[in-house]
Amino acid sequence: MLRENHTIWRCGAHEISLARPRIMGVLNVTPDSFSDGGENLDPKAAVARGLEMLDEGADIIDVGGESRRPGHTPVPSKEEAERIVPVVRALVAEGAVVSVDTRHADVARMCVRLGAAIVNDVTGFTDPEMVQVAADTDCGCVVMHWSKDSLVARPPRRQVLLDESRPMGSAAQRPVTSQRRFTLPEEAPIMRKVMGFLGDQARTLMRAGVARERICVDPGPGFDKMADEDVVIQRATRSMVSMGYPVVTAVSRKRFVGAVSGVADAASRDFATAGVCISAIENGARILRVHDVAGVSQAVNAYWAVSHKDARQGFVSLGSNVGNRVANLARATQLIDEIPLTCVVNVSHAYETEPAYGIATPVANAVAEIRTELHPLVLMGKLLEVENELGRIRADAATRDPKKPGSGPRTIDCDLMWVEGERHAGSRLTLPHPRLGERDYAIVPMEDLMHDPVRFLTHGGVEVLPRDQRVGLVTADLGEVAWE
Repeated sequence: MLRENHTIWRCGAHEISLARPRIMGVLNVTPDSFSDGGENLDPKAAVARGLEMLDEGADIIDVGGESRRPGHTPVPSKEEAERIVPVVRALVAEGAVVSVDTRHADVARMCVRLGAAIVNDVTGFTDPEMVQVAADTDCGCVVMHWSKDSLVARPPRRQVLLDESRPMGSAAQRPVTSQRRFTLPEEAPIMRKVMGFLGDQARTLMRAGVARERICVDPGPGFDKMADEDVVIQRATRSMVSMGYPVVTAVSRKRFVGAVSGVADAASRDFATAGVCISAIENGARILRVHDVAGVSQAVNAYWAVSHKDARQGFVSLGSNVGNRVANLARATQLIDEIPLTCVVNVSHAYETEPAYGIATPVANAVAEIRTELHPLVLMGKLLEVENELGRIRADAATRDPKKPGSGPRTIDCDLMWVEGERHAGSRLTLPHPRLGERDYAIVPMEDLMHDPVRFLTHGGVEVLPRDQRVGLVTADLGEVAWE
């Protein structure tokens, strides 16, 4: 790896790197959520929306079957399971990292058995049965603060009198007492309650056998808290980060966001939500739970790219079977090197490879090693622009054989195969590339770039097939790719 070890959130079979902010998309399978109730109540609609959020930039899909809006009606565990189990099962089958938002231990256990990676418990694992679910499984745990009795006695507001001196003509200055007051509550009482609760519950989980690296904390904005209190809590994000657990920022469309932005309609608070999220990131939060995945992803990606040096290693597979194939590989490499916040550091030789995936003619293949500071989805969009510039003609998706992805002639094909610290599911991009381990035309060129690509990829969670089971076998070395 290129960097020092960063926090890893271990969630079942997934290791989520928090070297950059992660987006948790809210998927409410309920009729009465405060801003999107009923939109995804049908399981098919919910699954479609979940897959859409993956393509918009979500790293995690948080599926919930019970609204917690003010005045909500509690949902029995059986009804909640009927709502969310089909959705969880379908999204897991698509490779998504699924979180289940529930207070019911039996629902949590059922969903984890189906492949859900995270249990997001709004009651903060105060139920011993929920603690046992966490102890019996390897799921990630989100401990949220929602203690209805903890904030009944409101902390005193700070009241500071401001003394001002103003000239009074030729007379001596005299002090004038201003009646303007600071009205936010004192930080210490609120944060003692929130952080004390979160710390206590995290230690309860660890005493039960849950590893520390599986635990995240969420201060629970909007849950029996006034707007002023929520603002104080957000300003204290850095203090929560100092507890040593990743912090979830779940402020999306909350009432206090409307209060500070002047937006009354909950569904119209997405821009304001993005602003609060960026503030949270600046103070150390790394998981953002939001409804508007596309909008927040754009804002966060732009903010992160210009504010943080975050160059990551990646590999792009290049292929051509039209025209001067090696020249096409070289030109594609040049264009990749021109992508903003991205550079090519090395390129393998070009290799003649056997046709694969329905391609009728031999292909010239190479692999480019890159460094990039772009989000993988943003980088993928730039690689598609490279293909378009070199005249790539794409088959009609409706007529393409699904068993032969990308089949047909192409001037250039640019496949983003692997990016350091990134795992992603979706139709636009899957990382690592789902067929990387079976492609001889990718594995062999990578031997030019590192000592042992098989071991490298295996440690990265990619199953590499023996050569006699691979496709697109390398048949000849076509020489260097002259791209510089």
